[in-house]
Amino acid sequence: MKPAIEIKNLGKEYKLTEALPYLALRDQLALSVKRLFSPVGVKKEKFWALKDINLSIEPGERVGIIGRNGAGKSTLLKIISRITPPTTGEAFIRGRVGSLLEVGTGFHPELTGRENIYLNGSILGLKKAEINRQLDTIIDFSGVEKFIDTPLKHYSSGMQLRLAFSVAAHLEPEILLIDEVLAVGDMEFQKKCLGKMEEVSRKDGRTILFVSHNLKAINDICQKAVMLDKGKILMYDTVEKTTNKYICTIQSGQNIRPLNSDQIKRIHISSINLVNSRRLTQYIFKEDENIGIEFTIRNKDWKRPFTIGIGLNTGLKGRILISNRLSEAISENSSKTVIAWLPAHYLTPNSFSIDISLLDSSNEILDLTTDAISFEIAIANTKFEGIGYDYGIISKDLIWENAD
Repeated sequence: MKPAIEIKNLGKEYKLTEALPYLALRDQLALSVKRLFSPVGVKKEKFWALKDINLSIEPGERVGIIGRNGAGKSTLLKIISRITPPTTGEAFIRGRVGSLLEVGTGFHPELTGRENIYLNGSILGLKKAEINRQLDTIIDFSGVEKFIDTPLKHYSSGMQLRLAFSVAAHLEPEILLIDEVLAVGDMEFQKKCLGKMEEVSRKDGRTILFVSHNLKAINDICQKAVMLDKGKILMYDTVEKTTNKYICTIQSGQNIRPLNSDQIKRIHISSINLVNSRRLTQYIFKEDENIGIEFTIRNKDWKRPFTIGIGLNTGLKGRILISNRLSEAISENSSKTVIAWLPAHYLTPNSFSIDISLLDSSNEILDLTTDAISFEIAIANTKFEGIGYDYGIISKDLIWENAD
């Protein structure tokens, strides 16, 4: 049997154009005259989003695609789904493709939700009778039945996502391509989507390509994973081996982030970093490692004590922890670096983000940065690997006693 997806020497080049500055009409006319005698060129730079990609995915395989922002993950899915052509090489796709790459992709805003279901089905090559057979199931799964005869332009982005995923999952494409748009949906719908992806792959033998930064979701759904970096494949192997490689690569990089707080604020957080127990920068941690939130506070002329607030969040569960600490006043025109240690041994493998704030004595905000930095607790080689159910966010032994 031939591969469902076969990619040979694939490359995608973009030309980055430097826009001309704003010019008044008088300047435009003068420039037009100058061009007659000395043409003015627009500077163009070349950028390879993908280069020398070779990949073979068998029918029924569930493959995750991981990598940092800008690694080329979304570009690869767009080429496979025929949204954009490659610059070099070829991508052979054997089977009908259903794509969920951006909210509303493939939908027409003037058509109703019901009409868009038929539109997408016809694009996939299905007959009306085949779409009719799945119509009620699609509408029910999406949860937008009250608005199914309303034009799509009146849907929220979350409603469009629900309908788009339901159409892609139920109209039976042989190949399902999903980018990390699931982050738009609410927690319950995300769980439904992940469950449906696993069901259609294992039960119906569909091929799935899933792009995500959430290593937990990749581990839950996929058998193999591709790691991209700067447009090239660094590794294509089992999920465990590839995610471990990704973890090692990120850990060797720098994670410190300067914060663009308003410089006119009297006091603000100027940078934030994540460190391990050796005070070294780290992004992905093991479940028993210490996680330090290291941040620097820059004081201009605030003369009183203040409160530092930290919020810990997950994409699926939302805010799960808050902590506040009163700080003495900092000398004017000086900085102070603080480390707050998280109780990592209580946290389960997940993706987390940090909010950080400075408050005055009346709990008025002096400075606030949401999603200031993020980190991951890896699932590989832990007691949670392969559990197969939602193990939550906090893992802690409870105190038990007989109530008799």
